Amino acid sequence: MQSPKSRVRIGAGQWRSRVLRFPDVPGLRPTPDRVREPLFNWLGQNLEGLSCLDLFSGTGVLGFEAISRGAAQAVMVEQALPVYQSLLENKKLLNADTAEIIRADSMQFLAANRQRFDVIFLDPPFNQGWLSRLLPSMHEHLAADGALYVEAEFTLQDGDGWQVMKHGKAGNVFFHLLKSMDADE
Repeated sequence: MQSPKSRVRIGAGQWRSRVLRFPDVPGLRPTPDRVREPLFNWLGQNLEGLSCLDLFSGTGVLGFEAISRGAAQAVMVEQALPVYQSLLENKKLLNADTAEIIRADSMQFLAANRQRFDVIFLDPPFNQGWLSRLLPSMHEHLAADGALYVEAEFTLQDGDGWQVMKHGKAGNVFFHLLKSMDADE
């Protein structure tokens, strides 16, 4: 029997109110509307021409919503096969030509990729130590004056060359917008 499909809705832009379906996989946490709304308010409603990386893409809602709001590109990285397949299905459903779906381990992707992104969405699995491994190296993947969005199971503080510009909490999820402290130099 095939696993049931769950749904999440795109909040704004050209695909406003479109529904994305994804498999019901343990540990998959779609970023809810009550988190995406402040996130995209922080980033600005129009992401015209920006390049985005959704590193632990999951449902893909952050990458697809970025494109919906005008981003020129969203690279979505996902390792789990059923989730990756649903990303491909949703890309086809939306005719999202500027979405690049990659099945890869996030650390291997970062080691092989040298592109710098204007916005990076970082929502790794909780309680596995991902942020301590990833945050120090994210500077080399972020464009000058770019923004790093992070979801975590705890509140982030300034450090590792990052400044917390905005933050919020919804349920058990803490969400943050970070800027590189090097960006001001």
